[in-house]
Amino acid sequence: MELIALYEVSKILSSSLDLEEDLLAVLRILDNFLGMKKGTVTLVDPETQDLVIEAALGLKEEDRRRIRYRVGEGITGKVLKTGLPMLIPDVGSEPLFLDKTHRRPDRMEHSIAFLAVPIRRGRETLGVMSIDRSPREGALSQEEDLRFLTLVANLIGQMVALHRRVARERETLLEEQSRLKEQLQQTYKLENIVGQSKVMLSIFETVHRVAPSRATVLLRGESGTGKEMIARAIHYNSPRADSAFIALNCAALPEALLESELFGYEKGAFTGATGEKKGRFELAHKGTLFLDEIGDMPLPFQTKLLRVLQEKRFERLGGTKTHDVDVRLIAATNRNLEDAIAKGEFRADLYFRVNVVTIYLPPLRERRDDIPPLAQHILRKLNREYGRSCRLTPGALEVLMRCLWPGNIREMENCLERVYVMVKDDVLAGQDFHCEACATHFHAALLFSPRSAGSGPVGAPPGRIGQTAPATLRPEEGKERTRITDALERCGWVQARAARLLGLTVRQLGYRIRKYGIEVRKL
Repeated sequence: MELIALYEVSKILSSSLDLEEDLLAVLRILDNFLGMKKGTVTLVDPETQDLVIEAALGLKEEDRRRIRYRVGEGITGKVLKTGLPMLIPDVGSEPLFLDKTHRRPDRMEHSIAFLAVPIRRGRETLGVMSIDRSPREGALSQEEDLRFLTLVANLIGQMVALHRRVARERETLLEEQSRLKEQLQQTYKLENIVGQSKVMLSIFETVHRVAPSRATVLLRGESGTGKEMIARAIHYNSPRADSAFIALNCAALPEALLESELFGYEKGAFTGATGEKKGRFELAHKGTLFLDEIGDMPLPFQTKLLRVLQEKRFERLGGTKTHDVDVRLIAATNRNLEDAIAKGEFRADLYFRVNVVTIYLPPLRERRDDIPPLAQHILRKLNREYGRSCRLTPGALEVLMRCLWPGNIREMENCLERVYVMVKDDVLAGQDFHCEACATHFHAALLFSPRSAGSGPVGAPPGRIGQTAPATLRPEEGKERTRITDALERCGWVQARAARLLGLTVRQLGYRIRKYGIEVRKL
């Protein structure tokens, strides 16, 4: 009988982490096995160190919530203090018995025995389990009952310790989640996004206005211009900031995978679907869904997306249940959607659905005022990651300013990191950079053209997008100017020392300073 009861107890304690329900189920098993009148499991409150009743049989709910035991108080408190089991053959004759749960025999037809055992985990006493039963009930003696209860209490102790560890880990994860969410919201505050050019300030103003709304936003611009960063800024400055931001690159997946990724699937929907999976729409419920490269979405799938955007409901792949969804859509593309519509590659009705508020992010070569602060921002990130204190010389910044950056911010990040890991000292000079994009013969591919100067999206300059002014210096002259500027920087702008470093006379150096228009600093 004992083995059967222990087996049933162990099954319950290993089946879930619902502490109160599991403890009640254990007490019911003990009731069936021992025929007890009442039973309680009391656990130590980590804050007050008092014993509180976590689960009880034969006790009113208001009594369960009201009754508490201090360490050393009554039989239960004494068991907690000593860590030893106690057997009271007749509670009516025991002066230590407090009768908080109304067990006195004058209330009963027969005398009542009280058994209390510590709930332990290793050397720590986590609580006390107690039962009362009539001496006439059950086949086992009271001493055998005590040994049996001790075994059960040890199983409970393991379960309570596991539950508390899981609760602590969950609390830690929630705190970390809250910290990361706060950090994300701080990161994507508009004042923390790098950009000081007029066009970027105009974009920030648009983001500030559109973020609190539910309006769909279409972000347009070349690859690497920061479209996802702006999408996240809109999300984390909106009322949906506490919900999820879910991103999906539409160009990276074929139509079949795109459908399962966006809408999810049911178990058995296709070979390999061993369980159900939520799609991006479900994951983004009450939050923001960012569809990157929407212009590259397969044409047949555009119809399915349009239906979901119109009806705000969908069915998982292989399912029949309709799921209602509330998402804020932000889309991005580097394609000319107007041309794609004319060629039959993009649906006009989907275009009008997503083209509510359009923000154009200009390439880096069209906002050169942002290059120095962006470069310094990227360098600070690299210094944090690598634990160094590198700096950029004015010559290095001049090189970066001359680059055309066809890959935009992403290319600048890669370029700076490449130089960063290759230099031996903590100074990144102009001669350390060998940017292919600095070649003056490079011409970036034109992205798209607004229809007119006044009809373009926010941030779009008038006229043809992608045109750049010709460089005033030939490549070899630009390199020499950078080399001279770096030498002057290293020598504290003392021309005699810089001339010796360059292998020139002071007169030759002075000629080149005037020729290249280098501003000599006074230190």
